[in-house]
Amino acid sequence: MGINFNSFFREELSVQDIQVAMEQGEITSKELTMYYLHRIAKYDQDGRKINSMLEINPEALFIAEALDEERVTRGVRGPLHGIPVVLKDNIETKDFMHTSAGTIALENYLAEQDAFIVKKLREAGAVILGKTNMTELANAMSSTMWAGYSSRGGQTLNPYGDPNLYVGGSSSGSAVAVASNFSVLSIGTETDASILSPAIQNSVVGIKPTVGLISRRGIIPFTYSQDTAGPFARTVTDAAILLGVLTGVDQDDVATHKSERRIYQDYTNFLDATGLKGARIGVYNNALKEYYESAEYDETLFNNAIQVLREQGAVIIEDIDIPSFHRDWKWDVGRYELKHSLNNFLINLPSHMPVHSISELIQFNERSKEKCLKYGQDKLEMREGLSNTLRNAEYLHAKLEDLYFAQDQGIDFTLKKYELDAIIFPSYIGSTVCAKAGYPSIAIPAGYMKNGRPFGITFAGTAFSEDVLIKLAFAFEQATKFRKAPKL
Repeated sequence: MGINFNSFFREELSVQDIQVAMEQGEITSKELTMYYLHRIAKYDQDGRKINSMLEINPEALFIAEALDEERVTRGVRGPLHGIPVVLKDNIETKDFMHTSAGTIALENYLAEQDAFIVKKLREAGAVILGKTNMTELANAMSSTMWAGYSSRGGQTLNPYGDPNLYVGGSSSGSAVAVASNFSVLSIGTETDASILSPAIQNSVVGIKPTVGLISRRGIIPFTYSQDTAGPFARTVTDAAILLGVLTGVDQDDVATHKSERRIYQDYTNFLDATGLKGARIGVYNNALKEYYESAEYDETLFNNAIQVLREQGAVIIEDIDIPSFHRDWKWDVGRYELKHSLNNFLINLPSHMPVHSISELIQFNERSKEKCLKYGQDKLEMREGLSNTLRNAEYLHAKLEDLYFAQDQGIDFTLKKYELDAIIFPSYIGSTVCAKAGYPSIAIPAGYMKNGRPFGITFAGTAFSEDVLIKLAFAFEQATKFRKAPKL
């Protein structure tokens, strides 16, 4: 390709780098958008064929040009003015992009309005660059489906070396797009591990917020109890900037109402390079025996991370106990809520769409087996047989037990018992207890294994402790600077 980009354009650009260059007239948002489109064409859809992008916004360049003009005539809206952002394909946008959750049945669905968080991004001046591939239906399709695969988008690859390397799910494309420098920022969603896992696997920062910090409106649902959107970025600073833009009370999402006094519009105020000094951090390593043979765990790298915390002045409490960590968690909440919430979403689709219920979706997939059912649909079929009401006794007991054991006998119990500011987990092994509690976590790079596979750690805390977690993660990042761009 014959386009020559000026010397500013390189991998690992940060929001601050870009804003300074734009203010100095060195680059424009249009040129930046063209740069990322070039990288997507060269490495995502050709070359290595990483396949993280599912759809490109055909108006992205026009949006960027408009924001360049606005910068000159009216000034800058904020730190995201002119910054490209990509979205997971279960987040609705009112434009020419479809929202399909990776399914072929919904490949022609055009939403009638933006999701709440998309509206926030547009108001902040972000350029919505495109939609990212994801594990189909947020991993609600098949028990044998590979993470990062969808019938509509195919298989997303991990950019670090071996093409068979686990990519993490279900926000795979969102993590990979940022890791591969196809966008400055991205947004994923999580029910359990869907942000944390791909962040760890692809050496990026991923924040899974408190449920209710960010509106769920306009996101194809999985559960009512655990779903949340969250940011991916290459640095804690950029993730904090994006998080602040996404927060806000949504009158149409009751989960956000409790957050009114606990929201920050600017989480960059908590970026403190000395933030680990005096912080009490509990190390949860009682699950490590389960991970000794796992390709996702590296004992040396985890111990190195703990040593960094000590060297930065943190008070480390090892061998902490989380009473409920090893309990036999029931999955009735996810099973029942997915059927109820997904059916509610499907029934409200426009009349011309081919499916309006889970049953119709199953039938649609059966009629197009070759395209739709590479891995089958046993998870969908199992849910089809469930009651479509949320009065089931198993469901109600599970919902209450999840909260009690994850909060009272889980994260909150442990934080109080050991007087902790946060808990640190290797990789993302704490995702389930945090997800069922509805509590925040932040995943951050912590080195690379001998085979080049990324390794990371997760900081976790109580409800609305994102400010604390960001401070700790930033201090760890500044002390280590572990992240390296993949060699595409």
